[in-house]
Parts: sequence; C-alpha cells; structure tokens
Amino acid sequence: MTTRPPMPSRRTLLRAMAVLPASAVLLGELPGAAFAAAPPSGSATRYTIVPFLNSDDGTVNVYQADDATDFRLVQASAYTPPSNRIRDASVFKHTDGYYYLTYTTHTWQDVSTTIGFARSSDRVNWTFLYDYTVPITNLSRAWAPEWFVDSDGSVNVIVSCSLTSDEWIFTPYRLRATNSALTAWSSPVALSGIGANHIDTFIVKIGSTYHAFTKNETTKYIEYATASSLTGPYTISKTGDWAGWGSYREGPALVQLDNGAWRLFFDGYGDGNYYYSDSYDTFATWSAPTALPAISGTARHFTVIKETVSGGPTLAKNVTRSFQSANYTTRYWQNQSALLNLPVVTGSSTSAEKTASTFTVVAGLADSNGYSFRDSSGNYLRHWDFRARFDANDGTSTFAKDATFIARTGTTTGSLRFESYNYPGYYLRHYNYQLRVERSDGTALFRQDSSFTPATAWA
Repeated sequence: MTTRPPMPSRRTLLRAMAVLPASAVLLGELPGAAFAAAPPSGSATRYTIVPFLNSDDGTVNVYQADDATDFRLVQASAYTPPSNRIRDASVFKHTDGYYYLTYTTHTWQDVSTTIGFARSSDRVNWTFLYDYTVPITNLSRAWAPEWFVDSDGSVNVIVSCSLTSDEWIFTPYRLRATNSALTAWSSPVALSGIGANHIDTFIVKIGSTYHAFTKNETTKYIEYATASSLTGPYTISKTGDWAGWGSYREGPALVQLDNGAWRLFFDGYGDGNYYYSDSYDTFATWSAPTALPAISGTARHFTVIKETVSGGPTLAKNVTRSFQSANYTTRYWQNQSALLNLPVVTGSSTSAEKTASTFTVVAGLADSNGYSFRDSSGNYLRHWDFRARFDANDGTSTFAKDATFIARTGTTTGSLRFESYNYPGYYLRHYNYQLRVERSDGTALFRQDSSFTPATAWA
C-alpha cells in the first residue's frame, strides 16, 4: 500500500463531533435523531449545487454528490450569463421538470437593481431567461435571491434589498411568482420581524412553522428566526455564536439528509472555507462546523437541491459475498478476531481464511433499504470507536444503526462505497490493511480506499 497521512487521533474525531455527548460518539447514538429511509435499491440520492467560483464571479460550476459531502465536478463553467456577473446562485427544480437558477447580477461594488434567471433541462446546459428589475422605489442593491417553494406549491424568491438612502443596510423581501412560467412576480413584501441589516435569508417550512436562517450584517453571525407565516412576523430567537459556527459566515442553505438530519451549508468568507454543520434535533444543537472536502475554498455561496434518481447502486440481499478492494484487488474483507481487516486472499488460502472472508448480505437492521453484513457465526459488521468489527446483535437501536450502511457508487465498475447510516459522510475504508469508518476528505485516494467490489463468495 502507498503511504497514507497519519490517522486522525480519537481525540481529534471526538473534537469534530463536540456537539454530541461522549457516549453518543462511542456508541453511535445521535440524540433526537429521526432516521429517514435510505434510497431503494437501484435508486440514489443526488445533491446538486451550482456555485460561483472564488476566482471568478462571471460563471458557475455544477457539482453533485450522493452523500451531501463528497461533491464532484459535473460541469465547469456550466453557465455564463450574456452580460453582467453571476453570484449567489440559488437552484431548484420546478414542476415543469426544468431546473431554474436565480442569482445576483452584479459585483458587490456595483449598484444592482436586477436579479437574473436561467433554466436547464439537465443541470448542465443552461439558457439565460431574463434579468428582472425588483420594483422597489429607490432600490440600490438586490442581492442573494433564494428560491422557496411553499407547502401550497407557490414559488417564491426571498431577496435581500437595500435602498439608496443606505446602500449597505439590507432587508429581506418576498417575491411570489404569479404564473407557472416564472416570468411574472407579485409586488415585493418585506419579511416582518427579521428587519433591516439582515442578508442571505434562507427559509424552510416544517409543519406549520417557517424557519429562517439569516446573516446579521453587523455581527456577521448567522441568526435563527421562526414565524407562522412566510412574510412574518418572525421572532429572532438565536443570535451571536449560538450554534458554534463563528462569525464572518454567510449564505446559509439547508437540506435534509437521508437519515433525517438537517444539514446547513454556509460560506466562511472570513477564512476562505466553505462549511457544513448538522442538526438532529430540528435546529436546537449543531455539530461542529466542518470544511467541505475538495470544494472548500473554490465554491462560493450556493444552495442545494436533493433528488432521488434511478440508476443507483444495487446489491442483492440474503446472499453470500466476498468483498474485494477496488484498488488492491488481491485483498478482501476478512474477520480477524472480531476486527475487519484486508489481507490477501487467494485460491490457496486456507478454508478458515476463506470462510472468514465470506459474508451474508442482509437488509439493514435499522433501515431495510440499507445493508448489514453477517459473518458465518451470526455476528454483524458494525462500527465501534471508528473501527469496523463484528459483534453479536444486542437488539438495541444503537447496534442496528451502527450495523447499517448505505450503498453509494464506487470508483470502478461494479464497486460500491458503504456510508455509515448514523454518521453521514463517514465511509467504510481500508487504512494500513484495517477497515475503519472515517469521514470522507473528498480526495480520489479516499474514494478509492473506500470502494469495494462484491465478488463471488470464497466459501
């Protein structure tokens, strides 16, 4: 094997999950978690972002991920508007089957009274639609438009606007589409309660409550507010560094993960990183902010759309398989004294070694659309203190979650990656011939080390 960087210490991993109690980190139990269904076999979750670049606000790239963490480039310079700039692009998929962008049309130095619109049938090839002048008297700047589709199906844009009387004091306004073509809009309505000096307001609705995340332009912290109506009045209940994200943060965008957690992405423009943070208790507490692998420092201010698409990975259940490393093809999973390792296995290996390298694939203990793996003695593969090991099922929900993995597409034809069910973004991967569960760092090497090909069972 090639030399790897040193493994992060257990202390480092614990620090990265500082929001969780120590017992939760050791056992895999996440407080308040509501675990949603994993994608059915043959389907996949797809997250798409369309950010402008730290080096170029004249174009946007398209990236996608199947885990909301490991974003990979789909198309560079996928859309360049015919004039002006493109910043703060927000994307959603309309009922007509098209993807739509809305975006800031000028740099931060310029007067900017318009927001732009573009459309795509495939997320890759975009067509300019029009620039829309926001009809506010004495408007100076219209920035950071964000799509919001309400529970009644109405399509809205939340846009941050300032007046010529004070061009740097922004207030969020709602525009509502008055036709299905998204070419006509209602008069702007200010969001009551959030008020002036807030920008980048992003809203989700859960039940009957509207939840708003918005940047305070004085403190540079992302604040949290709720309301019973889209236009308010909102009550801002969380201010300052309430979630531990730090200051000089902007562009908050939420998406719900397969396991029910809410993930907030935000632009750490103060330090040049792009971050995510997860909540399992509907926004009360959050995990420590983590820089997005691969694209942090490149991507700027984006929103995320999540879809279930066909053509995802498949793995037959209730059959025996051996699992071959995609990048070290003579090495296979093997149960060695309850720990999962990656030794060389060949036709001349002993019967005991072949049996220890053979596993039964079953429906996930915590989610039948996921996968669990059982050895010949009836023990299950699970993560424990970030090692992969085999233990007897103790019947607890913690064990079931620790022993459930979501199949993602691997790096080679027929290979799969197995994401931890209760630690999204963490994958089963080999390291120094040991099988561990580690957070993806977005590198090609990690993707290779975490890819395994289901093969004919040795035993």
